Amino acid sequence: MKDQRIPFSQLQDVLCSILIKNQFSSERAALSARLFAQSSLDGVPSHGLNRFLHYLDCIHKGIIDPEAEPVCKERFGALERWDGQLGPGNINAHLAMEKAIQLAKSFGMGAVALQNTNHWMRAGNYGWQAVEQGCLGICFTNTKPNMPAWGGSEPKLGNNPLVIAIPRKDGAVVLDMAMSQFAYGKMAIYEKNGQDMPYDAGFDQDGDLTKFPKDIIENELALPIGLWKGAGLSLMLDMLAALLSGGQATHQVGKSGDEYGLSQVFLALEPSKLGMEDWMESKAGQIIEDLKQSKTFDKKKEVRYPGEQTLRMRKENLAQGVPIDRDIWNQVLKLLK
Repeated sequence: MKDQRIPFSQLQDVLCSILIKNQFSSERAALSARLFAQSSLDGVPSHGLNRFLHYLDCIHKGIIDPEAEPVCKERFGALERWDGQLGPGNINAHLAMEKAIQLAKSFGMGAVALQNTNHWMRAGNYGWQAVEQGCLGICFTNTKPNMPAWGGSEPKLGNNPLVIAIPRKDGAVVLDMAMSQFAYGKMAIYEKNGQDMPYDAGFDQDGDLTKFPKDIIENELALPIGLWKGAGLSLMLDMLAALLSGGQATHQVGKSGDEYGLSQVFLALEPSKLGMEDWMESKAGQIIEDLKQSKTFDKKKEVRYPGEQTLRMRKENLAQGVPIDRDIWNQVLKLLK
């Protein structure tokens, strides 16, 4: 439950101090802590503070190596293949997107395929990273099996998050979506608060659609977005990530019993290098303007573009403090002692 607000700087500093106590260098601790804090700041606590204790648990289990740094294995012009060496997932992902952006600045387009990495936490961080440097960004990852194939009764597919980000002066458009109707982190929040999901979110053991997060989480039978279409898209993203990186596919990740050794892809496009800068801003603005003029069933509401809510929430939380779950925050503070 979000029942407390704290300054963004305090959240970031506390997380950084704890990571330093867990074998992170000061620089890497600061980056990882910022990415966690940024997620909560932007209204995604499920992949921010709420995921931090799990992150530490993975470090203590030896799944995440705090000191491991990714290495480049192969270069093919605008495409590079990297090995994350089971380092911290959000640090690896940030570096991979940064490399993709650097390649885009040289070639117009840049791609980094990353194998042998860990959960990247909030996917949208890396889309925002791209647009803040003026690039279009696309990235996706595979996961452990936690979603059924269409018609299946067991988890075979990953929810395989996808991010597409487009820079715009009046507000970047950033889509951050899992392949399941609701991310497991979001369902966990509803379960903790004793709430049902607002829409059908997965299947129970009998194969019936349900809004009960507990049943869905226990059986790992999240509902694919778009039903069979989402299941198909999940499969293709897994294949692309594994094939381009040379890393593990979802079914191989699942054999370990934990979620590690993931495969990811990061793409960046530089508008000025691709002859787009003269018309991209105006065309993007026209598209958003047309969308915002949409009629709605609820006359008091208007449609939003992906990322619009994020910008509003970021501004509000910087001014008023980041909303946090008091129980989780108290558990985190104990780790400072």
